Formats: sequence, structure tokens, C-alpha cells
Amino acid sequence: MYLTSDSHPFRQTKIVATIGPATDSEENLEKLIVAGVNVIRLNMAHATPEWCDERIQRVRKIQDKLSRSVSVMMDVKGPEIRTGKVDEPIHVEPGEMFQFYIKTAEPPSDGMKAVTVNYPDLPKDVVIGYTVLVDSGLIRMEVVEKDEERVICKVLVGGEIGSKRHINLPGAKVNLPALTKKDKTDLKAGIESGIDFVALSFVREAKDIRELRDFLSDHGSNARIIAKIEDHNGVNNMMDIVRATDAIMVARGDLGIEIDYHQLPIVQRQLVEACRLHGKPVIIATHLLESMIDSPVPTRAEISDVSNAVREQADAVMLSGETTTGEFPLEAVKVMRTIIESIEPVVPYDLNDEIRLHEPKSKMLRSAAVLAQELGDDSGIVVFTRSGFLGYVLGAMRAKGVPIFAFTDKKSIYHQLTLPWGIDPFYQEFSDVDPEWTIQQALATLRDKNYRKSGSTVIVITNVIAGSKIIDSMQLREIP
Repeated sequence: MYLTSDSHPFRQTKIVATIGPATDSEENLEKLIVAGVNVIRLNMAHATPEWCDERIQRVRKIQDKLSRSVSVMMDVKGPEIRTGKVDEPIHVEPGEMFQFYIKTAEPPSDGMKAVTVNYPDLPKDVVIGYTVLVDSGLIRMEVVEKDEERVICKVLVGGEIGSKRHINLPGAKVNLPALTKKDKTDLKAGIESGIDFVALSFVREAKDIRELRDFLSDHGSNARIIAKIEDHNGVNNMMDIVRATDAIMVARGDLGIEIDYHQLPIVQRQLVEACRLHGKPVIIATHLLESMIDSPVPTRAEISDVSNAVREQADAVMLSGETTTGEFPLEAVKVMRTIIESIEPVVPYDLNDEIRLHEPKSKMLRSAAVLAQELGDDSGIVVFTRSGFLGYVLGAMRAKGVPIFAFTDKKSIYHQLTLPWGIDPFYQEFSDVDPEWTIQQALATLRDKNYRKSGSTVIVITNVIAGSKIIDSMQLREIP
């Protein structure tokens, strides 16, 4: 274990924090970043493009002040099925009949309690016997009758139905677009402001990822895509989605409603393993420290939940309400960091032999990871990358206790390297005519910023000019 420049113990699992009223001021943002946040999440569900731009500029200002890489993730709202507007909450009791009808239909004339829905294909997508969940699953109904405009349900678990309540349809294959009009407006603003990641909500199949990638490309963005798995369609298509995306978020809020709750830990593990197989980062999200919205300390179950995510070797863990509206946002980040730092040393990490490596250079990276582990605590791997590929692959290797110092001369890559497990990113100019100058600058940076002591041995992955050829090399170098 070594000390970084801010005297924090070495930590390989990253922290994502969502910002909101409790944390989006410049002062509070700086506190979160100093405490250990690697990725700032902007939840666009209720945000505007103007709000987004202001927060990104604040993050960049703080990043420059602290000389620390922090990335920004835009989490687009995505398509949702919601109830229409009601004048007063509608109270429903078990055994009652209730009707959902599309906006173009007439309200029921027989006095049956009812509400409109914003999704015109609802009657087409459900079948008799399906379950309809309202307000994050608090109200449960069963479909007993339908026509082209209406769905009539029997209430199984009652409650109050208000305006714009979220509706889940477990088992149904809905015909919603991957990107809504709001999403596209938000994305254009985010691209203009320089977002690093886009989290795509309710990803159902790989073509959703391709649609977003085309949109980003058409607007000149190289932001990486994080696919949020939130329903059974995403679970069923997980392997295709993992192959198509840049990273995965296990979004346990809606996912825990859409699938049987007791299957959630199994699906979480399957998604982590799928990402390990393909060398893609994975984020575990939702309810990790939920009690800390109101409490300065977590529950024992939450401590175990975060610990389990670390043991499963997730790349990152995410805070949501804890850091948006919670009363103890800074404490939540510190608790998260402390749990990670306590658990990582006792996790029996084995080098990831499952990852599918095809390029010879990837196999050389595996050798570097093995050698760095054998060299011990004072070692590390230094890579120079303009695409981020070397950093992402090395992070996926999961070399226990081996810091990966990734140097890049691309600001976008500098930010995007904050997400993969075990990566410390550095921004540095490269010399295209004198590779040795580039290496010496990097080694001096590690020494001057107290990442490595003078005399330590590190492994350097770099190009060597041999006559007219450029050769990939793995070198042992001593910190000057």
C-alpha cells in the first residue's frame, strides 16, 4: 500500500458520486473530489442543459485547481412509462378494479378509477395475467382485460397513485425509443460542454447502444457509453450489450423491480463476470449507502453490500441520493472510501485469466501484470496511451496491489481513464521524436508527486524506435 499525493492509501475500486442540491456548489464539489470521488454523475431526469453546463465547468475548474483527473458522466433520463396528471392522488384497495387508458381515449364512463398513461402501446405490449407495478413497485396489479385503448387491472397491493408515477411492466417487451427528444437535447448540450461518459437508461438490446454511438459520432463526441441494465430484456441480452458498450452499470433500482428480487444478486454477479470476460468496466449502483441520506453512519447490511461489490471486483461503486439530497454527502463518500480501502487488501484477487485477449500487445500486458505482482509493493506499471486501450485492458487484468500509471496527451482520455479499476491517469505532453524524454518526464512525475520513491522499479510499456521500425516493448525502469 502506498500513499498518493493527497496522503490517501492506494485504492483500486473507483467511486462515482451523483451531484445535486446538497453537493453541486463549487465548495462542496471540491470536498467530494478531495475525499476520493473519481467520477461525477449528472442525473438528467430533472435537470436542464444549462444546469449541466454550469456543473461541468465547475468540475473542470476544481480539477485544474487540484491537478487531479475527474470525469463527468451524463446519465440521460431515457424512455419511461408514467401515469398522467391527476388532480388528487387516487387511493386503490386490494380487490378493486383499476383502468389505465391512453391519452387519446375517453375516460371510463362506469365510474371505475382510472388514469392516463404516456405510452400509447401499453395495451398492445401487455397480456392478460401480466403484472403492472406503479410507483417503484409499491402498488401491484394484475391485467385482467384489455382492448386497443385500455388496460383493466385487479389491484393486488394498494396505495395512492399520483401524477407522473413510474410504471413497470415485468416480462413485457416494450417498444420505446432508446433516446427521447429530451435525451437528444441534453446530449447536445453535454457534448458541447465536454462530457466524458454517457449512461444510457433502460438498455434493452445492443442496437440501443449502436443508436447512441451513432448520435455521439454524428455530433463529434468520443464520449464512452455506459449501458444501464434495468429490466429483464437487458438481462436476457446482457452478453450482446456488454460486447457493444464501453461499460455497464448494474442499476439495481428499476432492475430490482423488473426481476424477482431474490434474483438480483445472481444477475449482479453475472453482469460482473460478463464484463470481466470482455474487459469492460462495471459499476454497481443504487442503495449502496441509502440510509446515509438521513444518517451519519451506514447500516451493517450496507457495509456488507459495498464489501461484496469490492469482492466481486466491480470497477466502481456509485452513490445516488446519498450525495444529491442527503444530509451527509461527504460522510457517505468517506465511508465508501474507507470500506474499499479496508476490503481490497483481503480480497484474493487472481489475475483475470477469463478476459478474451486477441492482440499480441494485450498478451504482453498480461505478462507485465504478472511481473509487477512478483516485484512487490514498490512496483507499478507505466503505460503511454492516446486511445485509453492500454489502461482499460490493464485495469481489466485485476493485478492485486499493482498501481497502473497511465500517461496520455489527450485530455478526453485523461478523463476517461478515471473509471477502470486500478488506473491512476496523468496528463502529459508526448515527444514523437524522442520517446526517452517522454519516459523520463513520466518517471519524474511519479517521483515528484510521491507516487513512487526514487530507486523504485517500475515496468514501462512503450514504443521503441529501431531503425525505421517502431516496436512494442516492456522495460524495467528505476525511478530517478
